[in-house]
Amino acid sequence: MSNSAVEMTNLLYRYAERMDGGDLEGAAALLQHARIKVTNGDNFLDAAGILLIWKQYIKIYPCGTPRTKHVISNPIIEIDETAGKATIRSNYTVFQATHGLALQPIAVGRYHDEFERVGQAWRFCFRDYSLLELTGDLSFHLNDFESRRLDGLS
Repeated sequence: MSNSAVEMTNLLYRYAERMDGGDLEGAAALLQHARIKVTNGDNFLDAAGILLIWKQYIKIYPCGTPRTKHVISNPIIEIDETAGKATIRSNYTVFQATHGLALQPIAVGRYHDEFERVGQAWRFCFRDYSLLELTGDLSFHLNDFESRRLDGLS
């Protein structure tokens, strides 16, 4: 795997680590230069917008975390080193366990990410959150989950 591929997959994993650690601000900071698609239409947010949604709807427990574990798998990486552009398509599974919920998958979907190289560093420039495919019991993960669209929350 090329150094560029490692750097970009590490960005995917840092995002998951920050979300699972309850560091919503840190996860949003990774997306600070990204256009973020949250629905199947032409609805885009910036990092501040997605952070607002996360803070409103993601339950944070007394331990300071959402009690989740994001597993990102099967990254398909395409890099244009000359142009400093890349894409990664990957799968995610979000597991959760709380005092009232046994360990189980609660969300499964895909991320379609685009990256750009600025100087020597890669960063997100686009993320598609609209590809949520399967859900389990989200009542321990989301506030007001019954009436909330699920886009942009995992």
